[in-house]
Amino acid sequence: MKSCCSMGAASLSLNPLSLQPPSSHRNSLSTTATTTTIQPNKSSSLKPIIVTGNPPTYVSAPGRRIVAVGDLHGDLGKARSAFELAGVLSSDGQDLWTGEETVLIQLGDILDRGEDEIAILSLLRSLDTQAKAQGGAVFQVNGNHETMNVEGDFRYVDYGAYDECGDFLEYLNDCEHDWDEAFVSWASISESWKKDRKMSQSHWGPWNLVKRQKGVIARSVLFRPGGPLASELARHPVVLKVNDWLFCHGGLLPHHAAYGIERLNKEVSTWMRGLSESDDHQQLPFIATRGYDSVVWNRLYSQDLGELEDCEIDQIQSILEETLEAVGAKAMVVGHTPQNTGANCKYNCSIWRIDVGMSSGVLGSRPEVLEIRDNEVRVMKTRSDSFSELQVAEYT
Repeated sequence: MKSCCSMGAASLSLNPLSLQPPSSHRNSLSTTATTTTIQPNKSSSLKPIIVTGNPPTYVSAPGRRIVAVGDLHGDLGKARSAFELAGVLSSDGQDLWTGEETVLIQLGDILDRGEDEIAILSLLRSLDTQAKAQGGAVFQVNGNHETMNVEGDFRYVDYGAYDECGDFLEYLNDCEHDWDEAFVSWASISESWKKDRKMSQSHWGPWNLVKRQKGVIARSVLFRPGGPLASELARHPVVLKVNDWLFCHGGLLPHHAAYGIERLNKEVSTWMRGLSESDDHQQLPFIATRGYDSVVWNRLYSQDLGELEDCEIDQIQSILEETLEAVGAKAMVVGHTPQNTGANCKYNCSIWRIDVGMSSGVLGSRPEVLEIRDNEVRVMKTRSDSFSELQVAEYT
């Protein structure tokens, strides 16, 4: 079970030159807008999905059901549960897309605090391929933990995640460095590698430190700008507009909108791909990835209103309305800040906060999913949970 194509002993390859991502990942960033069309099912009356930007920035998805999932933080079990709750993943363990023409959006922070990060990324890529074949689509939005890892900031990495990086590089070596084959299939076989690893760790305790060190090196190789997993992350935006809904990890502000969301996405993607003209630290796309008011770190809209003065609430609502008007959206969906009371909307439901801390490395909460269908929005929970009126809204 530990070989991609055939059984055999494999050594851990840490040679950066042998781990270059596919050329299509390195060179596909264009200075001009690109448009991709996803055709509906032949039997469907829906219009095609039109995706504009590289990475995707604007999505026209007429008549589609849209579901959004918040922060996952390396918890593959909770990720699968959330996707099953959303009606887009089979419950038989086969990881099959069941959403037909649904559009799934994951709001970032797949990395850190859990040990199955690459497996979740792999699962999402597989689901995207399957969804497009049925007239649907899967989109990811990068969060602050994605940008932190590309910067080499590993403060919140779970020990098991280092081990997963080492295992994945060994598996990639088994696959003779066929990146797409190894990456897409990793979700289906990662559990067997983890079991084998934990069995060997119990028998070879003195060698665990050496293996952990290899895991740190492996992570550095995978996530450095231009590395294979950094290049995978570069395929995804930090801001995504689907129909008239805006999706980002922390929150968009007026100066972000003025800067241009497609420009933001291109600059972050260019940096992640290692295509910047110099290695100067200033090449980091600061406005999107650094600072309390950057797109991936902003928590302005996620604060507890009970801790704010009325004048502060009015000011935040004004900022939110200005931002939405600038980009032509009616509402924004964010993650980033765990909501102890569950997913909710504030400011006349112009902002939805859907990070519920579901990962076992955060709050271990039950998964919740935001569903947007026509002009009605609701929070989907497990059957044992109840709905409150604040979790359902209609837009006209």
